[in-house]
Amino acid sequence: MTGSVELARTVIDELVRGGVRDAVLSPGSRSGPVALALAEADEAGRLRLHVRVDERGAGFLAIGLIRATGRPVPVVCTSGTAVANLHPAVLEAYHSGLPLLALTPDRPAELRGVGANQTTDHRGVLDHAVRSYASLAAVLPPRGAYWRSAVARAIVVATTTPGPVQVNLELSDPLVPTPDTQPTPSGRQNGDPWIGVTSRRPDAAPVTLDSATPTVVVAGDGAGTAADEVASRAGWPVLAEPTSGVWGAPSTIPAAPAVLTQGFLARHTPRRVVVYGRPTLARPVLALLVDDAVEVVVVPSDHAEWPDPGHRAAIVAGSVKPRGEPRPGWTEQWRSAGAQAWMAIQSVLTAQQWPVEPLVAAEAVAAVPAGSAILLGSSQPIRDVHLAAAPRTDIVLHANRGLAGIDGTVSTAVGVGLGHGRPAYALVGDLSLLHDTTGLFIGEREPRPDLTIVVVNNDGGGIFGLLEPGGLERMDLAERVYATPVGADIAGLCAAAGVEHTRPTSVTGLREALLPRPGLRVVEVRTHRDRNRALHEEMRAAAAAAIG
Repeated sequence: MTGSVELARTVIDELVRGGVRDAVLSPGSRSGPVALALAEADEAGRLRLHVRVDERGAGFLAIGLIRATGRPVPVVCTSGTAVANLHPAVLEAYHSGLPLLALTPDRPAELRGVGANQTTDHRGVLDHAVRSYASLAAVLPPRGAYWRSAVARAIVVATTTPGPVQVNLELSDPLVPTPDTQPTPSGRQNGDPWIGVTSRRPDAAPVTLDSATPTVVVAGDGAGTAADEVASRAGWPVLAEPTSGVWGAPSTIPAAPAVLTQGFLARHTPRRVVVYGRPTLARPVLALLVDDAVEVVVVPSDHAEWPDPGHRAAIVAGSVKPRGEPRPGWTEQWRSAGAQAWMAIQSVLTAQQWPVEPLVAAEAVAAVPAGSAILLGSSQPIRDVHLAAAPRTDIVLHANRGLAGIDGTVSTAVGVGLGHGRPAYALVGDLSLLHDTTGLFIGEREPRPDLTIVVVNNDGGGIFGLLEPGGLERMDLAERVYATPVGADIAGLCAAAGVEHTRPTSVTGLREALLPRPGLRVVEVRTHRDRNRALHEEMRAAAAAAIG
């Protein structure tokens, strides 16, 4: 009998009974008992195991699986620096409100602080980024009831106050089963109900608002359908981000960032903004939230953070109930302006020589089949979709907007593809791809997604050209320290990973490349950054002229 094997098997059994169906592992020595328990559960068909060589990528693979399935997903690493490599994914889960379960196999507590190899304080690594922490020690006789209770509590915390939790496992030698090791008794019968878990809503009361007050709804990342339901009843327009869950719904305004011009706002001045989800994309939209003349009403999600970066929220509401008749023509005026702005943007784009990046984004979103999921890379791809793509309600869009980083983008997309179960896509920049190249390397025995990754390759960080650095006099310095071009051979990288690679040179070629096909492949579209700033200025000017 070995206490470490018993602890590992008990933990994995309780995770499965708590609703876990996928688990991610980045192997090591100390994690051996947990790895073997996961492999046993996979062989028995109790869960699906995904093994990766890199802890950071493993963490973001779990993030993608959570986004696609809504279920908690454990990620298992080994001791020492491996835990630190989970930190980016744990932070994303914290700020996005995702139930990531960090299982961190550790040395016994008595080895800390005495110079033992590969030993550090695991709690100190992730302490401020997890909702809860538990440390379970491998002891004999087994403490099965306590171990199970701790795992059950971790799942409840992760799903009712959505976010990451850490379960630290202090594992002692021996780390592999011995001849006398027996199967772990479940402690629960298969028919026993699992703990009921309901989503936690903030303790804020419902608020009744006058429908006739000139109001816009801002639907940020993860806003959910309530934003459109309330707006439809009240006659309010919705400025929706692509990952809001209501992008393309009846009340949403296309090309929203281009509609908010000074001229239009002077004629159609909102007196109130109701915020759902977490808006992070468009500066004109975010400017409404800090306008002293606008009343800001925040409707928090299950997420721990209120979306009020300007500290302007006059009301924090559990929900909003519109009262009275809508303001005549208010939403129609906004919708008309959005349609005119979007058509003006399309006219500019279709006049360009292929390829230009906003048009690549628009064509990619338009080309994927209904029922698809798309993972949008941070920085420019998601903003190009927000501005130039035609909103769709028949696809699912995801993005890591918790901290809007580019790390783990490929691995997240792979997780989305594996969890979605239907054709999946990603739209990313070349730097995001290079930041997570290990995400392309999937072992022969591992589940593989049907995933097409569209890489917009402009050899560097194109978004900086649209921000303040793009206006610097010394563009040679900006090119070096912001854009960071490296001249990567993406076709060669794909060949090394055994991933299919294509490079279409026309709109028709891109559309053909996005037809559903099994397996993992990369579609590279080469663009040039030097035209982007002027192009965006031209698009916004055309939109402003169209709406007057």
